[in-house]
Amino acid sequence: MQEDGSADAAALEAIEKLGPREKWRIVKNIAVLGFAFMIHFTAFHGTSNLQSSLHNDGSLGAYTLASIYGSLIVSNLFLPVLVIRLLGCKWTIVVSFVAYMPYIAAQFYPSFATLIPSGLAVGFGGGPLWCAKCTYLSIIAEAFSIATRRKVKTDYLIVKFFSLFFVFYQLAQVLGNLISFTVLSYGESGESGNETQAATATVNVSTTCGANYLAPIHQEGQGAGIDLKRPEPEQLNILTGIFLGCMVAASASVAVGVDSLKRYRMIRAGSANQVSGLRMLAITLRQLGNKYQLLLLPITAFIGVEQAFIAVDFTKSFVACGLGISYIGYAMISFGLANTVAAAFTPYITKHLGRKVLIPLTALFHTALIVFMLLWKPTDEYYKYSIIVACWGLADGVWLIQINSLSGILFPGNEEAAFSNFRLWEASGSVLMYATSPFLSTFQKLLFVLAIMIVGTIGYGLIELMEYRIKRAEIGKRFEPVSQELNEN
Repeated sequence: MQEDGSADAAALEAIEKLGPREKWRIVKNIAVLGFAFMIHFTAFHGTSNLQSSLHNDGSLGAYTLASIYGSLIVSNLFLPVLVIRLLGCKWTIVVSFVAYMPYIAAQFYPSFATLIPSGLAVGFGGGPLWCAKCTYLSIIAEAFSIATRRKVKTDYLIVKFFSLFFVFYQLAQVLGNLISFTVLSYGESGESGNETQAATATVNVSTTCGANYLAPIHQEGQGAGIDLKRPEPEQLNILTGIFLGCMVAASASVAVGVDSLKRYRMIRAGSANQVSGLRMLAITLRQLGNKYQLLLLPITAFIGVEQAFIAVDFTKSFVACGLGISYIGYAMISFGLANTVAAAFTPYITKHLGRKVLIPLTALFHTALIVFMLLWKPTDEYYKYSIIVACWGLADGVWLIQINSLSGILFPGNEEAAFSNFRLWEASGSVLMYATSPFLSTFQKLLFVLAIMIVGTIGYGLIELMEYRIKRAEIGKRFEPVSQELNEN
């Protein structure tokens, strides 16, 4: 304790030398970092939501997304520590942003030769990017706490800083899809609008789209390829140019506007003692020996599966098929807004209802939504698509927060291994969905999403049951010595 006190005193003295406005400078760093992530992922989400619909030939879009999340699995296990040690957190973020740019640039000349390698680069950049962001926010939260003489606890500041960051980040889904819809729908009135109506007249939306949408391999077999009303090349090139500019601006913002952690090197003298990539892999795999971790795997993989379904299959088989590719952005704006609302209010709802009630309610709500999607006959009324995806966004937001927090609650002292497993199996679920997308009909995919959710919810229920029995047994042990003493007397 004395060592900690002396370390705090030395750190406080060093921070005070930086000037009285250092706390505001820390807040500025968070704001700039959040803004940079917002415009960076505005481009990434806006592009990724269009992949399966724009590049439907040979299922190029689905395979591209599979390559991103497949390489992300490897990246999360091996690259973050190595890259951060070499570059530091700030420049790791800048370089990782740059690693995403070829994926956007490849949209000018989409092919297997351009999109698959650039997708792999995104995944390899993603692991170090998110690890560097978490490390950066944690260290400057500690610096801020020391600057206040520990009047504000570091744990509270970490939550607060992460919340501020995610306010910016969650807006990326909204802005990316808003830009996409604006650019791709521009000029659809008049003559081009008549052409779109003529195109939709050749397809019976209610029987062809939605859950009835067939995988490309079956379309080819039946000779019944569906025209997804692809936008003009000029529109796509404008959109790609805007998104590429966003990523360049994001990298420049961090490079110029964010301070290096060398400024606060006195805070974490032992920060270099992080586990290696191989050590992290060993810890992650060893964690699988915990029965709770095994029971969490299905619901964790389900989160990756349901997010992949929305990104690939809902956008293609529901929105693009029923309305046109240009409306994907319009519908997905609702998903981003609903996701943000769920993230904001889930902690308050959990406080009043409790996790044991909220998770089963979310499972029932999501089940009802999937059953509705299986039976629904799509129409040309675009607001209905927005309502469906908004409901999915609400459920997704609850799942993310609850299962993430559960990983921390169940494994105190082993959070690193628990969250590594969360990232690993969530990404594995996404890869599985992307890889099978070309071969299954939308009806089959919805049934698969429903099945893995049911299995995952049962696994979660077993965890709660075991926890209940353990607590009940502990209460019995607590009273056992008292009863023995009474018997002796």
